[in-house]
This record gives sequence, C-alpha cells and structure tokens, in this order.
Amino acid sequence: AIIPTPKGKALAAKRRLIWGFGGQGKRGAATYAQTLQNMPETQVTTLENGLRVASEESNHPTCTVGVWIKAGSRYEDPKTNGAAFFVEHMALKGTKKRPGSDFEKEVESLGAHLNGYTSREQTAFYIKALSKDMPKAVELLSDLVQNCALEESQMEKERVVILQELKEMDSNLTDVTFDYLHATAYQGTSLAHTVEGTTDNIKRMTRGHLVSYVDTHFKAPRMVLAAAGGISHKELVDAAKQHFTGPPFTSKGDSVPTLRRCRFTGSEIRARDDALPLAHIALAVEGPGWADPDNVVLNVANAIIGRYDRTFGGGKNQSSKLATLAVEHNLCHSFEPFNTCYSDTGLFGFHFVSDPLSVDDMMFCAQGEWMRLCTSTTESEVARAKNYLRNAMVAQLDGTTRVCENIASHLLHYGRRIPLEEWDARISAVDAKMVRDVCSKYIYDKCPAIAAVGPIEQLLDYNRLRSAMYWVRL
Repeated sequence: AIIPTPKGKALAAKRRLIWGFGGQGKRGAATYAQTLQNMPETQVTTLENGLRVASEESNHPTCTVGVWIKAGSRYEDPKTNGAAFFVEHMALKGTKKRPGSDFEKEVESLGAHLNGYTSREQTAFYIKALSKDMPKAVELLSDLVQNCALEESQMEKERVVILQELKEMDSNLTDVTFDYLHATAYQGTSLAHTVEGTTDNIKRMTRGHLVSYVDTHFKAPRMVLAAAGGISHKELVDAAKQHFTGPPFTSKGDSVPTLRRCRFTGSEIRARDDALPLAHIALAVEGPGWADPDNVVLNVANAIIGRYDRTFGGGKNQSSKLATLAVEHNLCHSFEPFNTCYSDTGLFGFHFVSDPLSVDDMMFCAQGEWMRLCTSTTESEVARAKNYLRNAMVAQLDGTTRVCENIASHLLHYGRRIPLEEWDARISAVDAKMVRDVCSKYIYDKCPAIAAVGPIEQLLDYNRLRSAMYWVRL
C-alpha cells in the first residue's frame, strides 16, 4: 500500500477543497444550471374585472398568499400624506364582517401569520398558512381589502399608535437620512413624501380621507393576488372568483390618473447636530426606473463597491477596495451602496456612517471609487460581482413569502414574472466595458443629491462635492 506523506495529504485536502469531493464541483455547477431551468412555472390568470391572479406551485407544506396593490405615499398629495400608512394600520384591525379582534382570532385559529406593509409605490397584505388553508386565506384577504371597517373609535386608538411610531422613527437616523434624501432629490413632487406622513397630517386625518383613499386606489386592475407554496393555481383562481367580487372589483377601469414624472434635482439637505456621536450621510444620482435594463449593470457596479460593517470579518483582506480602505484608515463604521427603483426614476448611491473627523476622508474615497468604476473597472472585479449577484438571486428561492412577494412585485413593475434563467443571462452579458459605460452615463459629471445628519461640520460644501463627480484628465 502507498502511504501518503503529510505533504501529500495536505495537497489532496487542498484539491478536495477547491474541486469538491469526487468531482462535486462540476455537479454543483450543473445543479445551479438545473435550478434555473427547473424553476416552477409562474401561472398568471387575469379575471374579467382586471384582477391578476398569479401563483408558483411547489412541494412546500405551507403557502403564502397576498394582495399587492399599486398604491402608496407617491399617490398622495401633501394634505393626505400618511393616508396609505394609516389605512394599512386600520386594515389589520377588523372588517365590517369580522369587527375588532374577530378578524385576528380567525387568522390565529388557522395558526397563520398576517402581515402588511406600505412603501412609496406599493401596499401589501399577506398571510402565511398551511397549504390546505389557502382558500380561507384568500377569503380573509378579500374581506380585508373590500370591507375594511375604518371605525372612528379604532382610528383614534391607531392614531396614538402611529404618532408614537413616528417618534420612534425619528431616532432611526438611517431612515431619517433616506427620507431627507428623497425630500431633496424629488423636492416638490410626490416622491418627496415620507411613507408614514407628517405628525400634523396624522393628527388631522379623518375617516373621510381614508375612505376616499381606499375607494380611489383599491381597484382590481391595480392589484395582484399572488401565492407560492403547496397550492393549486386552479384552486387559487376559483377562490379569487368567489371572493373578490365586491364593489372594488366590479369596475374594469383604472380610475387613478397617470402619475406625473417626479423630476430629480441635484441638491442637499443638512441637519447638523453635534450632540450626536456619528454622522449619517447619503449621496445619490438619478438612477433608472424598474424596467430599465441598465439596472442589472448598476447592480453589478454596486457589488463591485461592496458593503462593509465593523462587525464583518476579513479586515483589510476583503475584495472590496473601498472596504479595504475603510479598515486600513478607520474611515467609517459602515457603508452600503443602494439602487432604489421606482416606476419611472430611481436613486443610485451610497450611504455611510462615520465618526465626525472621518467624514471628509470617507466621502473622498467613496466618490473616488465611483470615478474608478467609470474609468477603470476590471474584468476580474466584474466576474466576482456577477457571482455575488447570482448568489443573491438564488437566495430569493428561500421560503414561500419571498417568492410570493417576488411574483407580485414583478407583475406590478414589469407586467410579467421574469424567470431566473433570464436574469442569469442578463447578468452573464455584463462585462467591464458595460460597467464603465453605464456608470459614466449615470454618475460621471452628474449633480448629486446629498442628505447628511449629525455632526457633519467636516462635510465639504456642495460645490466641492459636485467637483468630485469628474476627473480632470490631461
């Protein structure tokens, strides 16, 4: 018998680590390709009233069923800003058929979980339950969106709750910074509104405001009923036909006027407070809307920039050049790039949290990294970033709730569910030249929007920051 030496054992172990045991590395690559090809088909049926019913069947013992509505703070005016958020709170507090706690008790009797959220362009309500209870979940959701009680007594209770939430949100400086960023980037437009509304608006909100909002926006053509898990599409459609038949679903037309385009403005908001320990700063340029193919390239660019937090391992050995600089020179506590999309516009930028005396250095390095993306992105960086995006894309398969939300969001944003195989092909098509060209298109020599909160004395004036959006090259 041949007895391997310690060196031979080490080499064998290294090969197994790189290639996988018994050639499993190849099988792993094949498994990824098979995963993309063998994804369950997303079935979509449009009812006569315009309601889109979509589902993706799997062998999960549970399912997530939800209603996603094309309505949010962007559809409000300055006087009614906060109505969508108020309606979300009220909708979970009982209906005309199931008043008060009866609605919650019926959900709990199924062992189900009910939740909802509101954003600038969407409102959603969804239930996670056992697959066999899907028809009952559809009935409960239809009751919620068609027969919301909006009782005056319950409104007063929720008003107190919302006002308390607004106070708590003011202490979340990251959220405050992004609200300021929207306020300055889209000043004078509906995208400048916060999702939660203002304290004055919440105090003045009446039942009439909420009824008007629901009657205007909760229409069948503006909704998607989506489901994922161990369910049958036919049963889902049958349940939708049976229950989504009330007044909001008898009109085929979409009565909401077309949104006016929200124009981006290069400007800034500074809220200096030297009593705070850390500075929160966000800088963004105008990005593309949801359906623009440039989003894939910009997401690759953001993956090249990477993200960092002091709790991360790796130190200065991270692949992100900006993260390496942040560690070596103690530039910030955390940073993260973002690409926030809306129907016709977006915000592409970065946000960081730093000590007061590191603000200038961190901003200089972050803007320098943007300029490097525009001028000298390499193929090796792009290859790494594309693998990161593929990993994030496959992670969307975890759990029925994420799949269900993905289905509904795609139908509202793109008009169809884009399969993972198509996303993978779009990612694969990106190369270094595309990243340089697209980043130059959106970043290079563009006026940014800036929001800064906290001890920001060291943040340079706007003109200096604007001058760092290009390089003078001889």
